Amino acid sequence: MAGVSRRVRRPRGAAESLASIVLAAEALVVFLGGLVAYGLGALPDAIPGWWGIVAGSVLAVLMIATGAVVRHRWGIALGWLWQVVIALGAFVLPALLVVAVVFGAMYAYGTIKGGALDRRNAQLAAQAESNGD
Repeated sequence: MAGVSRRVRRPRGAAESLASIVLAAEALVVFLGGLVAYGLGALPDAIPGWWGIVAGSVLAVLMIATGAVVRHRWGIALGWLWQVVIALGAFVLPALLVVAVVFGAMYAYGTIKGGALDRRNAQLAAQAESNGD
């Protein structure tokens, strides 16, 4: 097709890639956690059980949306906020504490180690550019 230009994709760093992957995988688990809260009737009697499904669904969508903005510092911080919200969900469904610890550790590793890799790659690229390569 003549005249069709391809859109150039913005390069993604390791921290951004790893954080978005962890958030997307965790979103699935959080949605299923909402279904479990509904199925077990884990919510207090004053709250209808279907709110477990709503909460799990909304949090899952928010986590996926956050994966799109983790290139910004505030996006990484928002991802940490969702980790805290999931940990607080352990008051209703104790198994969510395991989810929070496991995915929180993966999110920490992805953002910290990914950031270190991004800094190293930027340094190597700057050295290569200054050497004329």
